[in-house]
Amino acid sequence: MKKALLVTAALAVFALVTGSVTSGSTELTGPGTIKVTSRQIGVNYNDTGPKGRGPGDVVLIRELLYNKGIRKAPIGHSEMVCTYTGVRWQQCSGTYFLPRGKIVVAGSLRWRDFFKLAIVGGTDLYDNVRGSVSATTYARSPRKAILIFRLTI
Repeated sequence: MKKALLVTAALAVFALVTGSVTSGSTELTGPGTIKVTSRQIGVNYNDTGPKGRGPGDVVLIRELLYNKGIRKAPIGHSEMVCTYTGVRWQQCSGTYFLPRGKIVVAGSLRWRDFFKLAIVGGTDLYDNVRGSVSATTYARSPRKAILIFRLTI
């Protein structure tokens, strides 16, 4: 009986130790929201099929990220790759490079003016984070948007 209890206790300690080693960020302790603005600095369109938008065409987008409440200079940047799956729909994946880590997003969108993508992970402070990012464009030349990251752990 004592041996079974000892083995169970050892397994519990092992699970706790390995769980703490593989868990996400120790600094991000709960859900949170990050609000930033973006300014597009580059867009490349690769028309792979017949002339005009269509399946297989690829768009590469680069943006600078700002939080004017902190400073006027950019606090990071983003890189997004979108592949058209139809005339309007795109499948996108991207990375937002922030001061304390990266946030990786993916999903489908129809318009870049208003969209919501899933947060599928991150690094450093955002290790193992989930949630969503929504974007609302408020200027067109250059394209500027308000980004709201809703983070869960």
